[in-house]
Amino acid sequence: MNRMLAASLAALVMGAGPALAQISDGVVKIGILNDQSGVYADFGGRWSYEAALMAVEDFGGEVAGAKIEVVTADHQNKPDVASNIARQWYDVDKVDSIMELTSSSVGLAVQGLSRDLKKITINTGAATTELTGAQCSPYGFHWAYDTHALAVGTGGALVEQGGDKWFFITADYAFGYSLEENTSNFVKEKGGQVVGSVRHPLATTDFSSFLLQAQASGANVVGFANAGLDTANAIKQAAEFGIVEGGQKIAALLFTLAEVHGLGLEAAQGTTLTESFYWKRDEESEKFGRRYFERTGRMPSMNHTGVYSAVTQYLKAIQQAGTDDGDAVSKALHEMPVNDVFAREGRVAANGRMITDVYLMQVKTPAESTEPWDYYNVLATIPGDQAFMDPARSGCPLVQ
Repeated sequence: MNRMLAASLAALVMGAGPALAQISDGVVKIGILNDQSGVYADFGGRWSYEAALMAVEDFGGEVAGAKIEVVTADHQNKPDVASNIARQWYDVDKVDSIMELTSSSVGLAVQGLSRDLKKITINTGAATTELTGAQCSPYGFHWAYDTHALAVGTGGALVEQGGDKWFFITADYAFGYSLEENTSNFVKEKGGQVVGSVRHPLATTDFSSFLLQAQASGANVVGFANAGLDTANAIKQAAEFGIVEGGQKIAALLFTLAEVHGLGLEAAQGTTLTESFYWKRDEESEKFGRRYFERTGRMPSMNHTGVYSAVTQYLKAIQQAGTDDGDAVSKALHEMPVNDVFAREGRVAANGRMITDVYLMQVKTPAESTEPWDYYNVLATIPGDQAFMDPARSGCPLVQ
């Protein structure tokens, strides 16, 4: 009788929660690690955290029978701070995946640590192609955009429009170097030339000496290979220096809706840029944008919507794999198509790069804008293969 009872209880336990048994610690925990107090706070910050929460809510709050939790922290744009937080999250707080990771140096550092621990990272905020190039990882994925896509979009378009002499004002760290290099290569492939460049410290507030060099360079395009408040400050000061009035075009190589809003249309009008999402792209995008606005008071950029997409796809991968094991989830992420409000018929390449269309935009004039956050004219759609498939990057082997 006791043996029968034990067998019955064992069967009951086994049948009650097989999914939970496959989820480490019984909880799926996602970390959103980004800049929440510096130059990229609007680009990501708490707005990316809200996008992650929104994705979890839309997913139903559970996956494979386990509760989903989201934690967040400020890495202060310091790779050592980010690595310490990631280690604490993995070892003590039992975080399963880290996402967003604004700043390329941070993204590379955390992806490297996570690779050793077989933990999934999905970069939406970092831009460097090194994430899917020389420093790729079987557990690392790159969503939203990268420096190759920005170079193809903004760089290629302006050369075709006659902007064939470039001068770069570049952020002095990995992201800026990568963005300048990728854009320079594209400018030269299109028949243009780079007449000079200068590097500036992260979070500088005075661009005057750099802009004077750009004016004196003979360039007809000034390319800002920076992001966040750095780009906003550079564009604002460029207007004060009469850069555009003097006949030079401004190429903001990483400039999103959040920064346009902060700068204002009067200063930002006419700027050419590339994003992989715009809330007025179509009916579904607008519906999502207005939902996001209701909870945050702002419209989402490609980074915010990219976080929503990354979290959603990660949860779908766990659901398909039936586990949060890094190898199994990585396999599912590589195999599954990406179809959501951010990406249409997207796919993940062997090196972890998510392939989706991007859009060449031009910032509207104040007279063209019909409502708050109506900031872009969409000039062209750039197919995902053209934007992201870079022959210079070899595939990263899948986990067998």
